[in-house]
Amino acid sequence: MKELSETFSELKRKLNQVVIGQERMTDVIIYSLLCGAHSLIIGVPGLGKTLTVQTVASLLDLDFRRIQFTPDLMPSDITGSDVLEEDALTGKREFRFIKGPLFANIILADEINRTPPKTQAALLEAMQERQVTASGKTYALPSPFFVLATQNPIEQEGTYPLPEAELDRFMFSYTMDYPSAQDEAKITLDTTSERDVTFSPVLGKQKMEKFKKLVEKIPVSQSLVNKAVEISRATRPSKSSPKWASKYILWGAGTRACQNLIFGAKAKAASENRSTPNEDDLFFFIDYVLKHRLVLSFTAEAEQVNHQDILEMLKKEINRR
Repeated sequence: MKELSETFSELKRKLNQVVIGQERMTDVIIYSLLCGAHSLIIGVPGLGKTLTVQTVASLLDLDFRRIQFTPDLMPSDITGSDVLEEDALTGKREFRFIKGPLFANIILADEINRTPPKTQAALLEAMQERQVTASGKTYALPSPFFVLATQNPIEQEGTYPLPEAELDRFMFSYTMDYPSAQDEAKITLDTTSERDVTFSPVLGKQKMEKFKKLVEKIPVSQSLVNKAVEISRATRPSKSSPKWASKYILWGAGTRACQNLIFGAKAKAASENRSTPNEDDLFFFIDYVLKHRLVLSFTAEAEQVNHQDILEMLKKEINRR
């Protein structure tokens, strides 16, 4: 546990030397990596989304690929395709599968909402099954396999909203805000001055797998599991749910949200060298686990009630119980 905690601190320290003023986001990304899960980063252009993922990749001794998602991107462009080859000696022709950029340990899916549903479906299979299918054949992806995706919430032209099934495959979603004036001044100074920041990898494949298994083995109390279930069920419109849930939520969080709340709490406890998580660890992840899993009603839209408003209502409801 101590080794994991020290490695987490080292990753965080080096990340924050490059990504200034986004400490909470870097924490969330590292937690998802410790759990072997995917994360979605939402933010306007220029806040450092791509820089963050590229820096994470440089700190991990893992294969890294960046895919720029565009409206004309086809499934075979990311999964790979069969190519007809001819043997120079025998003249025999046969198809050979050429692997696409998904065959790496860390995938930066840049502007993921810019690609059409067909390509999103191919990515969904990779995220959930850790495999791709091409020409009727299935190919296993390398392990570990992480998708760190970015999304621009402003531009709507030429974008395809991610389906709920794909959003649910992301353990966390994090919405980046503008940095403070002090942090913005530091960013401006650092990026307009001569600066050479290079890091040696902190974490490799073997340690990554070791830490993931360690997080899985951390014991958790039944009361904490019950609390995670209570939080998720409170978002589902029903006769027993809070009135605001029935009014403002069309579809609530599923069982995967319960799992991710507990998994995240375990990772946070491990990163702080604690043997078991508590309710504070669980509540830390409410925003990041639930925000992208709630489908709001027309009433919420009409009354200008957004996802964050719902989450604040949820926290007050849980604290009253």
